[in-house]
Amino acid sequence: MSNINIDKIIETLTYWATAYSIKLIAAILIFIIGKWLAGKISRLITKLLEKNNIDATLVNFLESIIYYTFLIVVIIATAGQLGINTTSFITIVGAAGLAIGLALKDSLSNFASGVMLILFRPFRVGDFVTAGGVSGTVVSIALFNTTLNTPDNQRVIVPNSGITSSVITNVTANDTRRVDLVIGIGYDDDIKKAKEVLKRIIQEEDRILDTPKAKIAVSELADSSVNFVVRPWVKTSDFWDVYFDLTEKIKITFDEEGISIPYPQQDVHLYKKLADEK
Repeated sequence: MSNINIDKIIETLTYWATAYSIKLIAAILIFIIGKWLAGKISRLITKLLEKNNIDATLVNFLESIIYYTFLIVVIIATAGQLGINTTSFITIVGAAGLAIGLALKDSLSNFASGVMLILFRPFRVGDFVTAGGVSGTVVSIALFNTTLNTPDNQRVIVPNSGITSSVITNVTANDTRRVDLVIGIGYDDDIKKAKEVLKRIIQEEDRILDTPKAKIAVSELADSSVNFVVRPWVKTSDFWDVYFDLTEKIKITFDEEGISIPYPQQDVHLYKKLADEK
């Protein structure tokens, strides 16, 4: 009797070992082949995007999203092959994802902002921007943060959520910029002469564009000066060089032409009080 029970037990174990070993081998094959296909498909899509001159940052992002999406499908298929209830499995994964999301809400906020920056492209690598309270040249745009180099060569890493939640100014987005100068002359100086001198200075500067036309006009009768606005247009790459050179040339030329540039000053009057001799 005992021999019969032992035989049945061995037979049962053999059956289960054979059945589950087949399922285990099939699950392993599904995972290996599925993972290989996920990598193959993501790389193929990446090559297609690169051929269409899609931005490299966006290409890398899409490659990661596609790969991990396929990988999740492969893992679920592997679990189903092993006999695991995939509905319960998905529920558990969803609950775990919710718990992780609550614990990492700030990081996920940066991630979501990174996705927005990559998809909508308010700026690109190499642009000079003011974003998240920092001004600098964009070095890299990652999923969680953006790296900027400031004009004095400091590297600043800004969380993406801080960028998307504030105003973004892309200084170099357009090919041209307007130089805005305010130049004051004294009330005793000749306005027409000063205006002609300013026009001559603008015409002599080769980096100033002909279109749009530069604007030179009296803008204000201030407390101690008559103020002109001088607004020429230049290529964005020439902006600061033209700004500094024009400022210097206007001062030198005004001195040569005898046109004064007022500066704040005070007149102090002293009165001597005579003592009463009486």
